[in-house]
Amino acid sequence: MIGRIVCSKSGRDKGYFMAVIKADNNYLYVCDGKERPLERPKRKNIKHVALTNTYLDENSYSSNKSLRRALAVYRDSASKGRN
Repeated sequence: MIGRIVCSKSGRDKGYFMAVIKADNNYLYVCDGKERPLERPKRKNIKHVALTNTYLDENSYSSNKSLRRALAVYRDSASKGRN
């Protein structure tokens, strides 16, 4: 589960793609590298995120800059797939 890209389904960050940094029983800790940096991840209920089938490698979420870049590449490829 760690390193997986998820999309928020509810809350202020609805529609944003984020990466899972840590997982507990019913909660995921997610970051996007900008609004939610790696230093302070957001705790989200598993019910409030949509899971994708994409996982990031460890280098992609080693820093905020690399995480933002990896999520931007995924967001651009996902938006091209819809058209």
